[in-house]
Amino acid sequence: MNLGELFQYLEQDVRPFQSRVFQQYAGKPVKNITADSRKVEKGSVFVCLVGEHTDGHQFIGPAVKAGAVAIVVQNPRQVPDGLLDTYPILKAENTYLALSLLASRFYGKPGEKMQMIGVTGTNGKTTVTHLVEKILSLTGKKVGLLGTLGFKGQGDDNYDDTKHTTPMAVELQALLARVHNDGYDSVVMEVSSHALDQERVNGCDFDLAVLTNLTQDHLDYHKTMSNYFKAKAKLFQSLRPTASEPKSAVINLDDEYAQEFIEVCPTNVNVLTYSLSKPEAKVYAHDVNYTIQGASFRAQTPKGEIQLNLQIAGQFGVYNALAAVAAGVALDVPLDMIKQALESVSGIRGRFEVVSQHPPVIVDYAHTPDGLKNVLSAARIVTPEGGRLIAVFGCGGDRDASKRPKMGAIAEQLADMIVVTSDNPRTEDPQQIITDILTGIERFQPERMVVDPDRKSAIHKAIDMARPNDIVVVAGKGHEDYQILADRTIHFDDREVVQEYIKSKSLEPLH
Repeated sequence: MNLGELFQYLEQDVRPFQSRVFQQYAGKPVKNITADSRKVEKGSVFVCLVGEHTDGHQFIGPAVKAGAVAIVVQNPRQVPDGLLDTYPILKAENTYLALSLLASRFYGKPGEKMQMIGVTGTNGKTTVTHLVEKILSLTGKKVGLLGTLGFKGQGDDNYDDTKHTTPMAVELQALLARVHNDGYDSVVMEVSSHALDQERVNGCDFDLAVLTNLTQDHLDYHKTMSNYFKAKAKLFQSLRPTASEPKSAVINLDDEYAQEFIEVCPTNVNVLTYSLSKPEAKVYAHDVNYTIQGASFRAQTPKGEIQLNLQIAGQFGVYNALAAVAAGVALDVPLDMIKQALESVSGIRGRFEVVSQHPPVIVDYAHTPDGLKNVLSAARIVTPEGGRLIAVFGCGGDRDASKRPKMGAIAEQLADMIVVTSDNPRTEDPQQIITDILTGIERFQPERMVVDPDRKSAIHKAIDMARPNDIVVVAGKGHEDYQILADRTIHFDDREVVQEYIKSKSLEPLH
């Protein structure tokens, strides 16, 4: 592909300053698209992004010297003298959007050639994408799965690391192109609020958008819940139904923002709501029962009713399953196939994962107030009479600090014993993060509270204090196998820590 072909049809979004200069370079071959000046080489198109900490415009000079065939800018005043009239410099109102559109075109628009299902929300994205992937796989489709755990091809047991829940635009389009070339016809992906705000998924023509919920998270980035909502809403606003290609939205009717998400959906989008409390929802769960190993319920749908016996536990597990049922219905999958798929899923790594039976220890990724509330509420329901619920948790550093006291208050309210520790402190003082958490606790009771910044030691203490009928929840890291400290990242896996300690005590780990 040459420069002229790459920028063809993009005049509304990206325009050259000097058409004459651009035409002189139009036949030059394009080797890659990048927003990382370190990856610029001969034939690169360098797109200047304005980030939180770095402004790509600062690297225009080095990019030209490295052989960039064109530069896309957002702030023309930062272009070095002389380049505007002598070099193919193009102006975009939003270089994040330009990067996505260019990457999509460079890789052949793979996001328009496959069935694309996007799942967004504060909690539950990973579980819902896995459930929907399972449903589609049973229909005979070749389905790729992309999200927090990485990318997993159909039939694979391992995930390829993608660094972000939703990769950056160039990496995303390159991955989709590879997936399409490998014969995949569907991709189910988590779509993060950061990705939506940064236009990373432009160029993806989503057939179905799913909302799990919207609760406080990432306010260090979005600043307000209104901004957070607006970012998530972009996924639903992007749906473009036609007579030959209908689009659907699946929305949690029990969520506080449900009606607002429904209202942003374009006309003619097929909206399917789901609920645990509102019978008027298109997909409604009733007769719900919970155990530590799973949940059962009856799901009322536009296609009829099914009984589901899940191997995933907790009320939030039922919500996630309902989202997947609604997605299956929206995609016209038969109910018996939806049932078969959901009942076959034994659990998702780090999501209410029971990693020990004696004592019962649950590892979960819950790292937000709502997430912690959900997992502790689910564990409380299945805690035997007379048993105690023991919660181990912390909060990440360099992230929204306002959620820390809220999580402390939730733990005090829902758990019998609290062990406050570190999560990923990053550059912050772990003790200060813990102090922030403790400010949310109304009454510090030494007999039911332990503070230990050493996460391994904290987990050990929680296991040691467990009596018969007690349940231990280790929250915050879930599937993660690392801990980010001020000066390094170390290997750390809550599941390994639990199982190794129980083995050392000659107790019985879960195999």
